[in-house]
Amino acid sequence: MNQIYLDLVISAIFEQFHTEQDFYQDYLGINEVQWRQWKTGQNNLSPEANQKIKNLFSDYEWMLSQKVIRQTFLFPEKRQTAVAEYREMKTIVAQKWIASGLAQVELIPFKNKNEEENHDFIDLRVTIDYDNWGYSDILSFRLPAHIQNQIASAHKKTALLDWVNEKLTETYTSLDD
Repeated sequence: MNQIYLDLVISAIFEQFHTEQDFYQDYLGINEVQWRQWKTGQNNLSPEANQKIKNLFSDYEWMLSQKVIRQTFLFPEKRQTAVAEYREMKTIVAQKWIASGLAQVELIPFKNKNEEENHDFIDLRVTIDYDNWGYSDILSFRLPAHIQNQIASAHKKTALLDWVNEKLTETYTSLDD
């Protein structure tokens, strides 16, 4: 098991679920032993479970994670900061998409993968839509709900875009899993 891949998966799990146990028990439908064995490379999961793990990431996020993993092969010194670099690159890409005028930005009440709404968080979603179903590029950021207060103003769309440009990187990369 590639440690950087595992670190990125664990980070995504903590973004989208209350606990790692919620993820492997309720979402994957496996027990703790199977989960630990998978994490240590001692067993494989079913293709369905592997697909669910991949679904922790949007298609674009998955591609970005693979680039980060490749970077750690080329530059071993990046292994210690791979998750932070992944998070930072997500924010940089989101900002570039927004600056290009192609992206849509929305705030959504956060729901974990078990469809349980969590009012302590919001999901900031940046999307580029190519007018073909299933081909949109999406970046999602789970953020503390209190940032909505930082964004609130008479011109909500402008305030949201300004907040993304000014504070997304700092806020998202400083979150603890």
